[in-house]
Amino acid sequence: MTIDVQTWVKVAAFTGGGLAMGLGAIGAAVGEGHTAAQANIAISRTPDMSGDIFKSMLVGQAVAESASIFALVIAMILLFTDYASSYIEISVVLSAGICMGLGAIGSGIGSGYPAGAACVGIARQPAMSGRLMTNMLIGSAVCQTPAIFSLVTSFIILFTDFSGRPINPTWAAIVGAGLASGFGGIGSGLGGGLVAETSCDGIARQPETVTPVTNVMLLGQAVTQTTAIYGLLVSFILMFKTFEATSALAPAAALLSAGICMGIGAIGPGIGEGFTARSAVDGIARNMNATAELTRIMLVGQAVAESTGIYSLVIALILIFVV
Repeated sequence: MTIDVQTWVKVAAFTGGGLAMGLGAIGAAVGEGHTAAQANIAISRTPDMSGDIFKSMLVGQAVAESASIFALVIAMILLFTDYASSYIEISVVLSAGICMGLGAIGSGIGSGYPAGAACVGIARQPAMSGRLMTNMLIGSAVCQTPAIFSLVTSFIILFTDFSGRPINPTWAAIVGAGLASGFGGIGSGLGGGLVAETSCDGIARQPETVTPVTNVMLLGQAVTQTTAIYGLLVSFILMFKTFEATSALAPAAALLSAGICMGIGAIGPGIGEGFTARSAVDGIARNMNATAELTRIMLVGQAVAESTGIYSLVIALILIFVV
């Protein structure tokens, strides 16, 4: 049986759409389930606050749902768009789906952490329900940043005209770009959620610490997002740099490996920096007088964890520009 290029493009588009929505549903579902579980625990402790807790649960779940909605958008585009008959288009549609699917996992789960903590916090400290809701929304919104990076990367991959570029090694650069941004968002989304969760918990336990806790939460989350930015940077280089045509496999392997290296290499630092910032936020809620010292230790600890992400970035850049 002979299969033409257009058929392979359709196969890749359907596969990419399935991966985008399939992978993209994981994080949001887990995050929403965690939020609902914590809401049940909170209501069992303080039934009189069930109305406020229920509203907080729904708002938190809505934010966590955002990542899967991004995945749904990409999946629908892949399923119902007619693409050109080109071998490069095969890598384009497949990469876009993988990128968005992977990128939604961390953000979905991470957003569920502060939402669940806010529900429990409202039960513990009803007078702070409004402030807890605000803090939860801010923390959850930051967790969605990596998913947005993946969405942007997927859109650029889908709507950039690669037809004038050589098939090899361009196909590898496109797939590598999707993997760099997709994998790169997992750790940052999870790490940011850990920080925001502890922030909501700290405000509920010690309402007077709301200002320093929120400030350090945002600072800690900002650092956790840096490795996702490295993934985005490598994706942009792979998408926009023009590579010379070649029949050799080594250049394609180098570009594909650059994306894999940066994407997977960003997971650990994002989560590790989240652990560090989470402890600092918890410490400030327990002892506000130690804010300056805890912030300093947090930043130093995060910087050390960040180094592994930088190593991955260096190797990725060497693979692109040197090898």
